[in-house]
Amino acid sequence: MTDVLPAGSLDGKVALVTGSSRGIGADTVRYLAEAGADVVINFRNKAPRAEKLATQLRELGRRVLVVGADLTDPASVGEMFDAVKAEFGRLDVLVLNASGGMESGMAEDYALLLNRDAQLSVLDEATPLLSDDARVVFVTSHQAHFIRTTPTMPEYEPVALSKRAGEDALRERIPGLAEKGVGFTVVSGDMIEGTITATLLERANPGAIAERRESAGKLYNVSEFAAEVARAAVDAVPADNTRLVGDVSAFATE
Repeated sequence: MTDVLPAGSLDGKVALVTGSSRGIGADTVRYLAEAGADVVINFRNKAPRAEKLATQLRELGRRVLVVGADLTDPASVGEMFDAVKAEFGRLDVLVLNASGGMESGMAEDYALLLNRDAQLSVLDEATPLLSDDARVVFVTSHQAHFIRTTPTMPEYEPVALSKRAGEDALRERIPGLAEKGVGFTVVSGDMIEGTITATLLERANPGAIAERRESAGKLYNVSEFAAEVARAAVDAVPADNTRLVGDVSAFATE
């Protein structure tokens, strides 16, 4: 997992990736650390994985803060950023990666609470710490990004709608962030091989992943997609604030 970003391109920077104890978040935070950033690993309930990753990244010579937080709890989010402020005093990269909504046993409004309200809460708490040239990256899926014009699987629709609501709400913050010199990019990807969401969708709709793979020609895996997320934190912000990853031919645009 090297050479995703230019060596030293994030020297002296501090990056926080939500939901970074595993999966896309873990690979993203690793790429940022390999490029020189000191990092904050956020987790909800995977402390051992988070600590193992932290040990690996400290071996690169990075400062690493591990913070558990329930992003749907404003008090918990506030405590996380208090810890970031105490440890680093600033934040240069914020990757809003954590999402969900297909978990069993959650309240009916959980998807919207996590994928919209919590995203805004995290951004608002982070904003006072963001440096003048900071970057904010929001991670989503084509199934959510294009939900207004392209239907998705019924099992995923509530999550897709909630993530699109989160994207829309975050985009309303773009002018204010721009005034501060902060860039904002949405990274949207097709189904990602090996993610929890893909596994749950496959369980609910057997054959869905293979069907999408055949239609798209290729599906990115976790590390490949994470590389695109990491690059969004360094590359120029697109004119439409959107970085599309993977095939979009099956999705109708507005």
